[in-house]
Amino acid sequence: MPIRPDAIDPMQRALRLAERGRGRVSPNPLVGALVVRGDRVVGEGWHARLGGPHAEVVALADAGAKARGATMYVTLEPCAHHGRTPPCVDAIVAAGIRRCVVAVRDPHDIVDGLGLRRLRAAGVKVEVGPHAAEARELLGGYWLAHTAGRPRVTLKLAASLDGRIAPAGGFAARGEARWLTGAPARREAHRLRAISDAVVIGAGTARADDPRLTARDAAAARQPLRVVCDATLALPRTLKLFGTPLASGTVVACGTRASARRVAALEALGVRVWRLPLAGAGVSLTALVRRLAGEGCHEVLVEGGARLAGAFVEAGLVDRVALFTAPVLAGSQGLGWGAGDRLLRRGRLVRHARVGGDALTLVALG
Repeated sequence: MPIRPDAIDPMQRALRLAERGRGRVSPNPLVGALVVRGDRVVGEGWHARLGGPHAEVVALADAGAKARGATMYVTLEPCAHHGRTPPCVDAIVAAGIRRCVVAVRDPHDIVDGLGLRRLRAAGVKVEVGPHAAEARELLGGYWLAHTAGRPRVTLKLAASLDGRIAPAGGFAARGEARWLTGAPARREAHRLRAISDAVVIGAGTARADDPRLTARDAAAARQPLRVVCDATLALPRTLKLFGTPLASGTVVACGTRASARRVAALEALGVRVWRLPLAGAGVSLTALVRRLAGEGCHEVLVEGGARLAGAFVEAGLVDRVALFTAPVLAGSQGLGWGAGDRLLRRGRLVRHARVGGDALTLVALG
């Protein structure tokens, strides 16, 4: 296909291709690639599934013999090691690519410049940097996991027009529907779960709402890990999260001194228990997010209530806020969420859209 003067540039196209793998490749990174010969795109690809071929290999296969002497645009440094698949640099060199334009180096310590050096040593001209900021934003939690040792945390909230989030059990006490937002917003919330590696709630939300925390209204390639913060393991074992078939994908994070008997009882149900340091009366969220990153959970969605939301904010661990706003006034029935207004004011608007009768505002912090 020709590259028209009014079209997006090749790296922007590669970034859009990479996005197609979201929710399907973690803990691998999202990657897109284009092969360009003259003024034509002769091959394109993206990393579509964990264990499947990488974007560069897919793009080269699409280009075939036209790859020889062409330029490759790729959103992340090509790998130079044997993992689930062979090294991409070998495929690039073998295909006869003359020039490779890379948005960002791979921060993973098994790559981190090795792929770039291997390409240059093989005589491939390498350029690094176009659309680097967009590429780092795309990589999100993968980038943070390998540079800061923690995942990207998105705080999901549903609020009324007067800035109140729903109390446990919703607004049923006023004779209204259980849900603050409408069905389209709830489907979008399930989509957020589907593209997350883990969903985190607090013990209060688990007890009051007895949620399943599954991605039900979205085409999920896999379900997120379900994490409940319960410092003393006081939650009843009759919760849906602890029953079949959800228990095997559920983790309870507790304090180091939690009852061994209660730990054993949960583990007998198939639930994993993580003993972590405490911070005040609750589980250390810093320790929790580092454990999640170590488990390969790079994108984490926090859903659980005002107290947990406030704790993540106070710990400085919130990277994005996904705020669903319903066209209602909650008044005294709603709960505030601490520093919410101040938090949003210092953020950068990523997306604002109507979702049915509600609105979704996605804000990036920092």
